[in-house]
Amino acid sequence: MQYKIPVQIENEDPIIWPLSLRQLAIIMVGSGIAYSLFKWLEPTLWSEIAAAPSIVILTLAFAIAIFKHSEMTFVPFVLALTRFHTNNKERKWVKWVDSMQPLDIGYVTNSLQKREAEVDLQWKMDKIKDLQDNINKI
Repeated sequence: MQYKIPVQIENEDPIIWPLSLRQLAIIMVGSGIAYSLFKWLEPTLWSEIAAAPSIVILTLAFAIAIFKHSEMTFVPFVLALTRFHTNNKERKWVKWVDSMQPLDIGYVTNSLQKREAEVDLQWKMDKIKDLQDNINKI
């Protein structure tokens, strides 16, 4: 049985204006932190002074929510940028390793410490001969 797989399965659907659920959640959490900071600072400072750090946090949350660069959202972009700078600004391709995986950020290889592994051809030839003998026995 064959199933049709949608091409754009990872695209987020807009809920309110062009904002998706993830973006709304980021803005709501940032707004909650900004409001809490404002209410905490307001009794000791003037309202105008207490509003300044709250506005900065709210602006930062909104910027993180709508950030998109090369089809990457904020967190994958920061992880890729960190990995790029920790690996001497070179892109190292490793087979079977996802480039967006946060655990691989510190993956650094030193080309000076790499050495060529010597291939034991005699061992390989013996293995092939054993396999051919086994096939012939069948």
